[in-house]
Amino acid sequence: MRQRKNPRGWFGMVLLVGLVWLFPVMASAAVSTSGVAQQIAVEVTAYNEDLGLIKDQRRIQLPKGTTELRFMDVAAKINPATVHMQSLTDPKSLSVLEQNYEYDLLSPNRLLDKYVGKDVKLYSKNLYTEREDIVTAKVLSNNDNNPVFQIGNEVTFGYPGRIIFPQVPDNLIAQPTLVWLLRNEAPKSQDIEVAYLTGGIGWRADYVLVLDEKDQVGGLSGWVTLNNQSGASYPNAKLKLVAGDVNRVREELAGRRDVVYKAQMMEAAAPQFKEQAFFEYHIYTLERPTTLKDNSTKQISLLNAPEVKVKKEYRLYGEDYYYRSRYGDPEQKKKVSVFIEFENAKTNSMGMPLPKGIVRVYKHDADKSLQFTGEDTIDHTPKDEKVKIKLGEAFDVTATRKQTDWKKIASDSYEAAFEIVLRNHKAENITVRIMEPVPGDWQVLSASHKALKASSSQLEMNVPVPQDGETVVTYRVRMRF
Repeated sequence: MRQRKNPRGWFGMVLLVGLVWLFPVMASAAVSTSGVAQQIAVEVTAYNEDLGLIKDQRRIQLPKGTTELRFMDVAAKINPATVHMQSLTDPKSLSVLEQNYEYDLLSPNRLLDKYVGKDVKLYSKNLYTEREDIVTAKVLSNNDNNPVFQIGNEVTFGYPGRIIFPQVPDNLIAQPTLVWLLRNEAPKSQDIEVAYLTGGIGWRADYVLVLDEKDQVGGLSGWVTLNNQSGASYPNAKLKLVAGDVNRVREELAGRRDVVYKAQMMEAAAPQFKEQAFFEYHIYTLERPTTLKDNSTKQISLLNAPEVKVKKEYRLYGEDYYYRSRYGDPEQKKKVSVFIEFENAKTNSMGMPLPKGIVRVYKHDADKSLQFTGEDTIDHTPKDEKVKIKLGEAFDVTATRKQTDWKKIASDSYEAAFEIVLRNHKAENITVRIMEPVPGDWQVLSASHKALKASSSQLEMNVPVPQDGETVVTYRVRMRF
């Protein structure tokens, strides 16, 4: 009788042959290392929210066949899932079989963890006799970073001396390292590029606006504040900054350090960035290489516009609840806010898209000394758009408000009347813009000044107020809601 072949036995034989082929290759793979000394170029693209794209180019020498490449001097906050490696010299000759990221870093506590159950030497010195003692001890545990030792038949902890380890375990490394198992078909020097995303890199724009005596013209300078806490340095890097709201899958982001601003920030400097549109964002490329040291903050000039026409505006904001019922306060004192506005246009000595950031405003006092007048945050601002900055509340301009009438005229209709008194204690005439959020479907029945329906929910009036004088504003509105 003819014997049938066993398919399971045949599969097992094939698997065994494959493993016999694979394991000797991995076991005999040559090991190559690459550090910053082999780096030929590096490019850093920084985003607004604690994210950097690193493109690291290095020239390496690999033997033919299967080799292990240990790629060191990478960012400690690297996202391993984003790593991409390719050969720039001969892409077809180099292929990646396996990729690993080793981050079990060498530290005193990790050394103790690795030596639990093993012997170490404990060194101590008697301060009175100056005698040096070295004893052999077994590490029993290292819970909560409090090692417990066994010396002979006794157990102790809180040992005051130094701990001496025989050697560093193989699975502890001094710095984060990318490890590839590569198949190289061309035994020659290759230029490779490794790209990855990392946390710990971020930037923001900071602006300084110095107003003239009449608050009509300002000198605007912009600075890029770049923060590198990624765990790696990038010498002579090509720097690009991406401005825009890039969508990301949110993860725990590292906190950003506060930056100490120096007086030199207010000095004019030539802009060094070239701006260009990219997708739905804008890229600012530094036109020279720069070095980004780890755990450092760098500031680079972004723009300089010495004569920007600005407009100062006083605004009085109302509240929605004023119109919904009768309220008992006979009179309310309100703050009048001060804003500076300018147009980001070529006709106004500007016209470059402005990344979001903080604008700090200064002005010289009577002694020609520069004083801080306020700051505000601006969002990403395209060219030909207006920039509005709130500086604070006016000291010499006051406002009082009272509700002079409120009545229900139907089941869903109401009327309200108000009186606003604006007082100007300055030595110049001003105009205050009153901005009222009126609810529902509404119309102005009467007003002492021209009332504009700026939107479906906002009433506006521009009210002149003479120097050392006051202006009384009255109006009545009918609402349905």
